[in-house]
Amino acid sequence: MDYSVEYKIFRNMQLAKRKKIFFTNDFLKFGHYKACNKALERLVEQKKILRVGRGTYAIPKKSDLLGDIPPTSDEIIKAIVKRDHAKIIPTGLLAENLLGLSTQVPAKMVYLTDGSPRKLQIDGGVVIFKKTSPKNLASKGKISTLVIQALKSIRKDRVTDYEIEKVINHLKREDPKYVAHDMKYAPLWIREIMNKAIIKPENQ
Repeated sequence: MDYSVEYKIFRNMQLAKRKKIFFTNDFLKFGHYKACNKALERLVEQKKILRVGRGTYAIPKKSDLLGDIPPTSDEIIKAIVKRDHAKIIPTGLLAENLLGLSTQVPAKMVYLTDGSPRKLQIDGGVVIFKKTSPKNLASKGKISTLVIQALKSIRKDRVTDYEIEKVINHLKREDPKYVAHDMKYAPLWIREIMNKAIIKPENQ
């Protein structure tokens, strides 16, 4: 069995000090796709590297106390987005959590994306990239985007006055131009909430 591809891949990963996440396509200079996949599978079996998703790998950090430490979900997500030149938007319970509207850390983190749909097992949880239409990714503001997704998740008939006040306070830290732009992509009841963050009192 020829282990030269395996050796080259692992050596390349070791030397890439600034890079933490690797993809099968990163190693095609060492062999064809099938050969690289087999080499990566052997490295996983030998516990030299971790498989964190389909075609996605990492060298774990070593700790005397904790053993192998896998990359964080944030590191993996950023690497995938950078490679695919994709846009992602946190949605559902994840958006609620990021805005402090929920203290529950979701076991399943769902992102809308214009990149490839995929499912990853990370940190004992699941990260899902769901392909969506460009319209659902047209918002510009980071905060206003989260607000729209969080309120959609909570739903009109369940949203509380406390949650409304909290999202308005969040939106006041957003560029008003982004809020006004992003309102166009929200349901009417969410637009009404968002509008409260940019309307100035009459005496101003």
